[in-house]
Amino acid sequence: MTTDDLVLQALRESSLSDELRDAEIDVLAKFIKVHEYKAREIILKPGDAALQDTLLILGSGEVEATATVAGEKVTLHLLKPGDLAGIIGFVGGNAMQISATVIAKTDCKLLMLDRVPFETLLNTNPAIVYYVMRGIVRHVHGIVRRMNMQTAQMNNYIFKQGGRY
Repeated sequence: MTTDDLVLQALRESSLSDELRDAEIDVLAKFIKVHEYKAREIILKPGDAALQDTLLILGSGEVEATATVAGEKVTLHLLKPGDLAGIIGFVGGNAMQISATVIAKTDCKLLMLDRVPFETLLNTNPAIVYYVMRGIVRHVHGIVRRMNMQTAQMNNYIFKQGGRY
């Protein structure tokens, strides 16, 4: 599979492009750079400003988002092709707001969309920017729903155990 094919396939699998037509996906693909990571390589970590303004889209391989909670490493999510990372920095947050570490579980390829060049589409193709941002909101909403469900399940478990650990 060529790099161009990988980019187009990952974009089509991503919630970013749910509302984009093929021609708009082709335009968006021109703003994507692909970076390869080796297994166990750290891609993004709390406080790291290196990818501050970059949205990451998993193209191939396995990537894990983790956080340290009460001194223990906890898996937040195992990303599949098309999934997003680096959302906070991309939408204008700062590196200090990043709480997850993103690590390559296997050799992988990540698509990188830098915010500043992407924003130039506001002048030429504002609908693409609008639909991509809607896709990001849908993706974040899905994360929040999943986390709320997991919290409810944990609370139900604790309640059924009578508060015993």
